[in-house]
Amino acid sequence: MNKLITTTILGLLLATGCKSDKNEENQVSIKVTNDLDFKRTEIVSFDAEKILSKFKDYSLENIHIKDSSGQVLRTQWIDYDEDGTPKEFLFQAQIGPNASSKYQLVNDSTLTTAKKEAEAYSRFVPERTDDYAWENDKIAFRTYGPTGQKEALEGVAGSTLSSGIDIWLKRTEKPIINKWYAEHVKNPGYYHIDHGEGYDPYHVGKSRGLGGIGVFEDDSLYVSQNFMEYKTIASGPLKTVFELSYDPWGPYNVKETKRISLALGDHFSKFEIYLQADDSIPNYATGITLHDNNGEYEINKEEGWIMHWEQIDDANVGEGIVIAPKAIDSAFAYKSDIPDQSNLLITTQPKDTFTYYAGFAWEKSGDVANKKEWQQMLEKQSKIIASPLKVTLD
Repeated sequence: MNKLITTTILGLLLATGCKSDKNEENQVSIKVTNDLDFKRTEIVSFDAEKILSKFKDYSLENIHIKDSSGQVLRTQWIDYDEDGTPKEFLFQAQIGPNASSKYQLVNDSTLTTAKKEAEAYSRFVPERTDDYAWENDKIAFRTYGPTGQKEALEGVAGSTLSSGIDIWLKRTEKPIINKWYAEHVKNPGYYHIDHGEGYDPYHVGKSRGLGGIGVFEDDSLYVSQNFMEYKTIASGPLKTVFELSYDPWGPYNVKETKRISLALGDHFSKFEIYLQADDSIPNYATGITLHDNNGEYEINKEEGWIMHWEQIDDANVGEGIVIAPKAIDSAFAYKSDIPDQSNLLITTQPKDTFTYYAGFAWEKSGDVANKKEWQQMLEKQSKIIASPLKVTLD
């Protein structure tokens, strides 16, 4: 009897030991550190290769991440060069001020992630001529494509000739792009009316809208026309990434490709502009339309942001651009009596890349209640850019 008990206990111990070894091979600790003095909830990224190298045998759909409570979080892999191997691993982290949070990466085929409606998303929209539109749970944007340009140059009524960036004001966390365009097909102009989820009252025209670029010289802003080609790299659920390419433009024959990304929960799209031009180009500029010069604006070169606060219909909207302060050459308001030519501008010394963040908040969304709160959001974004979350494998 004693021998049987001893044998049974030994067997259990061996079995437990084997299970522990197996678990160690299929889990990795990850730490996220926030060096700022406020709480942050952000989509963070990590080198996918470093994660995958920690697992001997894996399938991407079986790799999950858990927070400290054991909840399985949503994740996303991004393969930027489409070679079949992901380059970036994403998940949403929550970290207190001046604190760290730990997460557990596991290789487990039995786990599933709860689906949620909120997501980052983008797509080409041929049903509305040929827009490209993108959104997350907070904001939405669009810009205009080659068919719109062709029709505008041919004089087709209602067509759009612009490389400016349009904003859609939304007050729901649910996706609205597909719904609003589908309704627009049935009832043209649908998304210009607020049906309870928000609407598009923002005028762009030939202005920069929110985040379009140009070259400013001799009181003139030279700009591109509509994008000619697009490439969707990733479309959610946590981050959307895409590229837009333009025909050479302006007196300096500028060749421009925009890589734009938007993460879940953010109020700012990231613009990474890749540029080539003839010699002696004076600058590159990005800006915000001042519409009829009725709103308020502020410039803070030390922190690296410009902001506009204006009333549209019965509520206020704050628009802003944030950039690394050392990249700013000048920042100013250019006002004109010519429609769509008044813009709040940042210029930078010409380089092959130009990176900035453009975003907004609408009073009716509940994210800001006044101009001061919008300014505080810009100040936080400036700090976030300067001090990204640190992600390490333990």
